[in-house]
Amino acid sequence: MSMVRGMPVKHFSLALAVWLWVGASLPAEAAGTYFTTPQILKEFFPKSERVSYRKVKLAGAELAAVQGRLGYKPAKPEYVIFVASTGERVDGYAVIDEELGQHEQITFAVKLSPTGVVERHEVMVYREKYGGEITDARFRRQFQGKTAKDAVRAGEDIDVVTGATISSRSMAIGVRRALVLLDELILKPGASAQKG
Repeated sequence: MSMVRGMPVKHFSLALAVWLWVGASLPAEAAGTYFTTPQILKEFFPKSERVSYRKVKLAGAELAAVQGRLGYKPAKPEYVIFVASTGERVDGYAVIDEELGQHEQITFAVKLSPTGVVERHEVMVYREKYGGEITDARFRRQFQGKTAKDAVRAGEDIDVVTGATISSRSMAIGVRRALVLLDELILKPGASAQKG
């Protein structure tokens, strides 16, 4: 009988098969950095002449309006909204933000049209060990076409990723917040965001 490290080949083959099957069924570790801020802005707006930014402060009436639409108080008192333009024409907007996954913050970016429609969503930094499937195009494409009028709720109009339920919900919350911030603080007539 043939032996591998003192174990009969038949038993070794069975042990190897079980180890490979169990190992293949475990989720892969997913932590990773996919984009920096300059990279994502270049990716979102490759033809724009410039990308500036506007700081939006949440206080008083603005905070009350945003909180009322979201149903919770945003974690930060100030957000940055990037504005891509060519000449006097606005080409689009981008919001880079973070939302808590199961244990760690997920940094993400949302590209929005000049009228506030989601054109693209990207995960920039994913810090969790598992659930990185939310970086897949199939999941991210679900946000395209969403506006501030849409609920953007995981499990309702956004399908959650099996094994990444919390991260899926976090991205739905984050994209909804980006939509409301842009709509309420930039697109709404009379909005008073500071130019950068």
